[in-house]
Amino acid sequence: MILCSDHDDGTLHHPKNLTGISVQCTTCPMLYSSCVRSSMLHGSETWPVRKENEVALQRAEMRMVRWMCGVKLQDRVPSKELRGKLELEDIISVLQRNRLRWYGHVL
Repeated sequence: MILCSDHDDGTLHHPKNLTGISVQCTTCPMLYSSCVRSSMLHGSETWPVRKENEVALQRAEMRMVRWMCGVKLQDRVPSKELRGKLELEDIISVLQRNRLRWYGHVL
């Protein structure tokens, strides 16, 4: 488990972490983009995406982003602010880009 927080030494610690892994704060977004987001969007080029699916993807992503930043929903921190802190793009725009890239290959 990885928690993105601002410690003095630049490392991240999660209180429930059983493995004892500490990760640089700059590594959180890279791990998220390369592992988690790619798994969430695997095969999304061919999905018939409806509004409900987009909402579910956004909720799941924001749950993970809030967890990485150590922010609770009750703290009422805007999603754009958290994405800006981690320099992450919205999952819906990534989904649309993947679909357009696949569409270009099909034509």
